[in-house]
Amino acid sequence: MITKQANHMTIALPGPFQDRLMNIAREVSFAPGSRLFEEGRKADRFWVVRTGTVTLDMRVPGRRAAVIDSVGAGELVGWSWLFPPHLWHLGAEAMTSVRAYEFDAITVRLMCDSDPRLGSSVALWVGRVVAHRQQQARTRLLDLYAPYGSGVAR
Repeated sequence: MITKQANHMTIALPGPFQDRLMNIAREVSFAPGSRLFEEGRKADRFWVVRTGTVTLDMRVPGRRAAVIDSVGAGELVGWSWLFPPHLWHLGAEAMTSVRAYEFDAITVRLMCDSDPRLGSSVALWVGRVVAHRQQQARTRLLDLYAPYGSGVAR
């Protein structure tokens, strides 16, 4: 749980810290087409997908929102909740029926503040996810809008 396989690198929160977060998780579900959040709005929660797929999108002026990544089972949805000003950097939509664990951002930030080891582990976990998503966004946007694509062989 709370892992993602990306380029042979596992993005995960260590087990003892996963257990602590799971104690405050709430199970939720989203129907296909449901918006989890909108770019620029308040980021006050995050999710770990149990089943289904969530797409992440970015507004592009004068065009439809560009889907830049998809998130599946065991993956983190949302990282903007950790960093001030706590506003979503992307949008997210349930592509399929989604079941997920939902976490209250304020509660998790307070837990991290009270336990520096937990805070460090959460920050590293989220940081690795952010780095991965940034690379995915770059590649996807180059594929969509650059004259010759990203140049990445597929």
